[in-house]
Amino acid sequence: MRLRYLAIGHAQRGTPTREPTHDIAPMREPMSNAADFPLAGRCALVTGGARRLGEAIVRRLHAGGASVAVHHRSSGDEADNLISELNATRSGSAAAFACDLLEVAALPALIADVVARFGRLDILVNNASSFMPTPVGTITAEQFDDLVGTNLRAPLFLSQAAAPELRRTRGLILNLADIHGMRPLRAHPVYSAAKAGLIMLTKSLARELGPDVRVNAIAPGPVLWPEGGLDPALQDEIVAKTALKRTGSPDDIARTAFFFAADAPYVTGQVLAVDGGRGI
Repeated sequence: MRLRYLAIGHAQRGTPTREPTHDIAPMREPMSNAADFPLAGRCALVTGGARRLGEAIVRRLHAGGASVAVHHRSSGDEADNLISELNATRSGSAAAFACDLLEVAALPALIADVVARFGRLDILVNNASSFMPTPVGTITAEQFDDLVGTNLRAPLFLSQAAAPELRRTRGLILNLADIHGMRPLRAHPVYSAAKAGLIMLTKSLARELGPDVRVNAIAPGPVLWPEGGLDPALQDEIVAKTALKRTGSPDDIARTAFFFAADAPYVTGQVLAVDGGRGI
C-alpha cells in the first residue's frame, strides 16, 4: 500500500531520510492493582501501529491493560520487535497483522483474524495514512487515489467491516485526523480534503453506529516532523504559531487516545485537536 509514517500526525508516503524528532519511549507496565488496568479484557486494533504515532498509541493502550493487534503493511520487522517486547511484559497480549488497507476486499478478513486471535475487538484506531504535497497543476490520479484511499476510504471500509463486532462489544472507533482537515495546508489540497472527509466520516459514523459504538477523532498538530525532513526555519515558524510555543510529542496523542478509550464513555462524534493551540 506504500505507507510511510507521518509528520504532523501519523503516516507519510515518500522517501524517508531520517528518524522522527521524538523517540517513543517504552511504556511502563501498570502495577497489579486492577484500577491501573482500565482496558483489561479489551482488544485494540491500531492500523499503522508499528511505528511513530501508531507505536505510541499501541504502547499506551497496552500499558492500560488492553491486548493489542498491531497492523502493518511493510514494517514487519518493527512490528515483530514491538510485539515481542509487549509479550515479554504480558504473555499473549500482542500480535502483528499484515494487510494492504487499499485492498478493500481484504479488510473483513483482517477484522476476522483479529477477533479469531483475541476473541473480541473493542477499539479500532484508524491511524495509518499517507502524506505528500500535491500543488495544483501537478496532481495525478495516482496521488489522489493514494491519499484519499489511505486517509478516507480505508478508515470507512475498515470501520464498516468492524462495526458488527464493535456493536457487540459496545466499542470505540478512533480516527487520526489532522488539524489540516479543518484549515488547509498549503500545497497539500488532496491530503487536506481527505482529512476533512475523515472528520465528517467521524461525525457521520457516530450518528450511524450510536448508541452501541462511540466514534471520535484526534486532530494532531506539530507533534512529529515529516520523515523526509523539514527546513528548520519552517519548523520555527510553525512552532511560533502555536499558543504554547513548542512542539508536542507522540505521547500527547497516545494519552488522548487512552482518554477516549478509557475515560470518555459519554463522548462521541467529537474531534479533539491536540496541537498546542496551533489552530486558534
